[in-house]
Amino acid sequence: MKRLTRLILLLVLPWLIGGCGKETATHKEHQPEVKQEAKKANDFDLKGLTMEMIEKEGKMQEVAPGALQISSERQQLIGVKFGTVEIKPLEKVIRTVGRIDYDERKVVTVSPKIGGWIEDLYVDFTGRFVRQGEALLTIYSPELVSTQEEYLIALQAKKELLKSPFPEVVRSGSSLAESARRRLKLWDISDDQIKALEERGQVGKTLTLHSPSSGFVLEKMAYKGMNVMPGMALFKLADLSTVWLYADIYEYELPFIRVGQQAIVQLSYLSGETFSGKAIYIYPSLDPTTRTAKVRYEFPNPHGKLKPEMYGNVEIKVQLGRKLTVPEGAIIDTGIRQMAIIDKGNGYFEPREVKVGAKVDNYYEVISGLKAGERVVTSANFLIDSESRFKEAVGAPGHAH
Repeated sequence: MKRLTRLILLLVLPWLIGGCGKETATHKEHQPEVKQEAKKANDFDLKGLTMEMIEKEGKMQEVAPGALQISSERQQLIGVKFGTVEIKPLEKVIRTVGRIDYDERKVVTVSPKIGGWIEDLYVDFTGRFVRQGEALLTIYSPELVSTQEEYLIALQAKKELLKSPFPEVVRSGSSLAESARRRLKLWDISDDQIKALEERGQVGKTLTLHSPSSGFVLEKMAYKGMNVMPGMALFKLADLSTVWLYADIYEYELPFIRVGQQAIVQLSYLSGETFSGKAIYIYPSLDPTTRTAKVRYEFPNPHGKLKPEMYGNVEIKVQLGRKLTVPEGAIIDTGIRQMAIIDKGNGYFEPREVKVGAKVDNYYEVISGLKAGERVVTSANFLIDSESRFKEAVGAPGHAH
């Protein structure tokens, strides 16, 4: 039985080997024909096509080094969102707090130019409002009395000397009277007071000091019966028809501040009411603690609602004009440079270095690196940038077909 089995195997085995060899040979004989047909088909497809036509049809995509392709499914998975680079008007709003103060140009001090004693005090308390020309006090001055007597005598002598036939004598009488008059004028005695003295012909015992401007009495150093000396400050008055406001502006916002800019202030106790003023001075130094600089604004105050030492919320609107802008989320700030991820289409993303300027609301001003109409990634761009840098680090090719 075993011999019969072996005999059968010996007879069948050569036949099997021969059949397989023929099949392999037959397969090899037909294979070159298949490749030839495929080659002919490819030659037919590419015949007459240029590189521009291939790129136009999307069959070839050229990308920058570090760019990568992400499928739409993966874009949805990591939450990719897009924005557009566009030209739009920018208005930067600077908000800060300001303190109201007196207008230093409208603060005056009342002081006499002669010595004496205060005889009558008409403005007798701090905070009182006085009008320009209103009487403040009267001063008894022996020196003033003697000068008035000299003036009256000079006037009488002038009349007598006018009768002289000698011109020199007439001129001397006139110069004597004019000299006494000038002394009275130098003591702030008005022309009306001098005229009243001439008409009266009698010496006035006291000199009345009048307010040089309208305003509130900030300080009162005068008391009835007090001895005063020339130049002594008796009153300090402030006109509140205009006030100053000091606003603290941070260092990085100072480039946007200009003299003449308008500012709006709102007070907490006057809800809904705003006041408009303009910048008149920018201080040249910064506070080392707060890193802010003071800017002085001038505000009209016809109704006296703005009072010194009040605090208000200040709003400064700066018109930057029409600028090329990019959404805030599109910018990756590495600390050394700014990057943006550009959507090149067909799932390709290109990292690009950009330069941005002022930040206004949710937009950055674009200085360089982007063009209007380009599509940028505004969400998940950090993940794309990280993957792009990894690809560039391992030496991946910069072009894909």
